[in-house]
Amino acid sequence: MDERLRAPFATLHVREMALADCPRVAEIRVRGWQTAYQGMMPQAYLDGLDPAEDVERLRARFEGAGVGVESLVAEWDGDVVGWACHGPYREGEVRTADAELYAIYVAPDRLARGVGRALLRESVARCTAAGHGRMLLWVLQENASARRFYEKAGFAPDGAEEPFEVDGVEVPEVRYARVLGGS
Repeated sequence: MDERLRAPFATLHVREMALADCPRVAEIRVRGWQTAYQGMMPQAYLDGLDPAEDVERLRARFEGAGVGVESLVAEWDGDVVGWACHGPYREGEVRTADAELYAIYVAPDRLARGVGRALLRESVARCTAAGHGRMLLWVLQENASARRFYEKAGFAPDGAEEPFEVDGVEVPEVRYARVLGGS
């Protein structure tokens, strides 16, 4: 095991993502999907994910991010080990006054070490400061560990559900919500 993983003096820092972070974030995203969604999505789809292909999509999204969209990275002793992205909630093509956590991924070898909590805490704080009344997110219905993670952070299912299609297979998602601010 990497000694830094056990070191009590390891530092975790959340900052805004830079364009230069795209290759590492693409790797974290792809490995995150392959780890978190195993058994919930077609394995052939997960096996076919490639960080080198994802980095170009990520760069384009990063450079073309809309107003209020923020990407954050978590660094563990200077190494990028997590990524989160949030912004206005998307109701189809329309952005609403609520906030949405679009994505949050942690390098699989850094799971359960506070990285995800730090990223989520910073996203919630920034959305609260921006004046959003609620933060919403979508999570795979079968992803029990992610659902527990969000519930511990004060999110709860709000009853909305929709399918997410992956390689022709419908994967059900549920929406979670959390009131922001003084409530």
